[in-house]
Amino acid sequence: MSDYHPPVEEMLFLLHDVLGFKHEDLDRETCAAVLDESAKLASSILDPLNRVGDREGATLKDGQVYTAKGFKEAYAQYCEGGWNALPFDPEYGGQGMPWALAFPVQEMWQGANLSFGLCPLLNQGAVEAISSHGSQEQKEKCLPHLIAGDWTGTMNLTEAHAGSDLGLIRTRAEKQDDGNYKISGQKIFITYGDHDMAENIIHLVLARATDAPEDVKGISMFIVPKIMDDGSKNKVSCIGLEHKLGIHASPTCTMEFDGATGYLIGQENMGLKYMFTMMNNARLSVGLQGVALAERAYQHAMNFAQEREQGKCVKTGERVPIKKHADVRRMLMQMKALTMAGRALSYSAALAHDSKDESLTGLLTPIVKAWCTDMAVDVASLGMQVFGGMGFIEEAGAAQYYRDVRILPIYEGTNGIQAADLVFRKVAADGGAYALSYIETLKEDVDETYISGLGAATQKLAKLGQEKDLDEMGWLSTPYLRAFGTIAGGAMMSRIGRAAEQGTESADHAKFYKENILPIARGYLEILNLT
Repeated sequence: MSDYHPPVEEMLFLLHDVLGFKHEDLDRETCAAVLDESAKLASSILDPLNRVGDREGATLKDGQVYTAKGFKEAYAQYCEGGWNALPFDPEYGGQGMPWALAFPVQEMWQGANLSFGLCPLLNQGAVEAISSHGSQEQKEKCLPHLIAGDWTGTMNLTEAHAGSDLGLIRTRAEKQDDGNYKISGQKIFITYGDHDMAENIIHLVLARATDAPEDVKGISMFIVPKIMDDGSKNKVSCIGLEHKLGIHASPTCTMEFDGATGYLIGQENMGLKYMFTMMNNARLSVGLQGVALAERAYQHAMNFAQEREQGKCVKTGERVPIKKHADVRRMLMQMKALTMAGRALSYSAALAHDSKDESLTGLLTPIVKAWCTDMAVDVASLGMQVFGGMGFIEEAGAAQYYRDVRILPIYEGTNGIQAADLVFRKVAADGGAYALSYIETLKEDVDETYISGLGAATQKLAKLGQEKDLDEMGWLSTPYLRAFGTIAGGAMMSRIGRAAEQGTESADHAKFYKENILPIARGYLEILNLT
């Protein structure tokens, strides 16, 4: 029996009735058919492997990483179903579906099995980077395989001495007579840096070419395949696997490049710009991972609360399931309301991406990544709380969600980095003009007190930017992002409440958010408006 059931009807309601998704080739019935099919794979194939992967993890033997039992076969089914190709360019074998539909499908993979879902997530970023910046030859060579899924892609940024400070990377790229490069160095924390599920792995590697400028200006991006065209192995290998708090079945590799053959993407010294194409894609998807894990934790807690009898009803004195107790109901309502708000923000970003609204996508990306992943940690923690003492015991399952979800606010740029991105790059860059225009769009859905407060906070940060008070901006960046996310989430929940029929659970959760979660934003606004 599956522990996770993708909320297909909720997804369709959000897309079509709340966000107004329209597509000439995708009516509601067609979308429902796609989501129903992906739900079958998620619940019947990926979900049963979730605990198996957590217990077994990935293993490294003689330089080869082996995934947990069943993962290789599940990945084959995933690819055979065409799921890897869903949002990509038909010219290279993709199905050309909008991200607005790909996001609900992707949410299912992450909710069913986060460790599994990380492989296609990273591959997705590699496709985006090569599509945007690769040569025609690189596109024709790599994209059909990456889109089909028989090759997978990775992102190789981090080095042991340089976490998020990419200006310190030491991996070197020496140009050869044939125009290619020899890549030498070591990268850490490489998700699916090696595995046994695909024929080849395409590493996108940041390295510094000979005589390149110092700091981030001297970084280039290279394609480094695991397997060369002639079938020989390139000089790249996994030399270690990290032992982690969670996501045990996702191999987190230390990669050694020992004069490996690499192929320059675009121009030298433009690698950081190119990598952001991949990272921004991944950041939205990580926010979606938060939504997915929150949904799973909620379902798990709800099932337990409906079955676990403990204590007596305060009205009748009868022994009842714990769901009948007011505080447990409050926790469950909070879990679901937060999850719904995060889903709406994430899908809104997908719609913006589809419409090529770069300003809106750019503004929402750090909010979705940070707010939705912090939210997911809170929801997973509440899920454990619903279980009581059993939540702390691995056998109950709630602890795995908490362990797995804790990485989300850290990787693909910590949430502090997301907050800095929001205030320095998205607000201060244009004096707060675009952020203020977006905030105006929320005023029909949220009380004016919140809109004026968030607007004032935006103007304050923009003014600090003009005054070059960068330290104060950094100090206030996280409260600002949390206020922004909470208020934008409140607007989304208000729209959900209007679209839902009165008396339905969606309407009840919208009301709960307004009365119990949205007021938290006042505390953040008070911090932000201190003089």
